[in-house]
Amino acid sequence: QVQIVESGGGLVQPGGSLRLSCVVSGSIFSIYGMAWYRQAPGKQRELVATIAGQGGTHYEDAVKGRFSISRDNAKNTLYLQMDRLKPEDTAVYYCNAPTTAQDPLWPWGQGAQVTVSS
Repeated sequence: QVQIVESGGGLVQPGGSLRLSCVVSGSIFSIYGMAWYRQAPGKQRELVATIAGQGGTHYEDAVKGRFSISRDNAKNTLYLQMDRLKPEDTAVYYCNAPTTAQDPLWPWGQGAQVTVSS
């Protein structure tokens, strides 16, 4: 059974930085494209960034130039470096393997809370 554990969230001031990590166990991590999602209070979960198995990346406009997604296939770990954070980045951040269907490949993890506030 696949298990996803996100970590690295916290409270940061506007303009600050955080680095999120996501460890995936129980699956062959390296063969899958991966993604970070986020869900702000009262809003639907949305895609933030994606990375292919061998590293090609894509970012949603809201985070382009500020966030960087990366992966370490040897450690089954996905990362999200978040710089120049804004209050509107406040959300619970999740990782998963996207599919062409509405649902991602695996059950959601608990997520990592990111709060950007002065």
